[in-house]
Amino acid sequence: YVVDPASIAVPRRARRVKTDRLDGEMLLRTLLAYMRGDPRVCAMVRAPTPEDEDRRRVSRERKALTNERIRHVNRIKGLLFSQGITGYEPLRRDRRKQLDDLVTGDGRPLPFYLKEQIGRELDRIELLLEQIKAVEDLRDALLTTAPPEKASATSGTERTEKPVALRPSIPAMLIGLKGIGPEIASVLWLEGLSRTFDNRRQLAAYAGLAASHWQSGNINNDQGVSKAGNPRLRTALVRLAWLWVRHQPDSALSRWFITRVTERGPRSRKPAIIALARKLLVALWKYV
Repeated sequence: YVVDPASIAVPRRARRVKTDRLDGEMLLRTLLAYMRGDPRVCAMVRAPTPEDEDRRRVSRERKALTNERIRHVNRIKGLLFSQGITGYEPLRRDRRKQLDDLVTGDGRPLPFYLKEQIGRELDRIELLLEQIKAVEDLRDALLTTAPPEKASATSGTERTEKPVALRPSIPAMLIGLKGIGPEIASVLWLEGLSRTFDNRRQLAAYAGLAASHWQSGNINNDQGVSKAGNPRLRTALVRLAWLWVRHQPDSALSRWFITRVTERGPRSRKPAIIALARKLLVALWKYV
């Protein structure tokens, strides 16, 4: 058993005493209560296999490299803005030529040491671009070599002698939908849809898109989503929701979003897009 430590209730009076012995005793008491049949005393973690965890590194590494590239681009733009220079794009192919042609806001050529610093920043960006391309090649290869799903050949208690049909792999099914690209498909597959869920409530809770209700006395309202799940999956779903409305405007989910925003006003766009992301996750889960 792998216990989620954040799900164990602890005393909240002033400062709590914490030692390894007390923590071990609390874990044992919690596990005993769970084994006696109390399912709410704690939450158990379904640990992925080492192979599944290793496959997730591809999309996570690309995210880390992309964030690092953004930091270098912003640093270059900040250095140039201090000299009155705007409009320079470090990600263009002619970035070196553009750098040689730059002049400051008061008409002076770019200072020597500043130009050398920006050149080293461009070296880092070019290295990051090569690494991002290599990671994307690994991601595409992983998506194309994903094992296909086996369709069930049994009906009730009777077994058939027909060969088991093979359905397309989950990434191939996702990429076939308009509005879903390789990056979002890889995140959806590796972070969420490759796992097993019993119902849609478990799926929404894993993504952090389950509603968290608050009721105390006469107070009865909704606090919004819990955000207690997988942040990578939740971020990808929100981005997919905006892309879905743009690329699939005639779908039932897009029409629901447009109707809801039209009835409640533009201020409801943010909560409506979160609700659309949850509905979209459930629909894709049923689809695959």
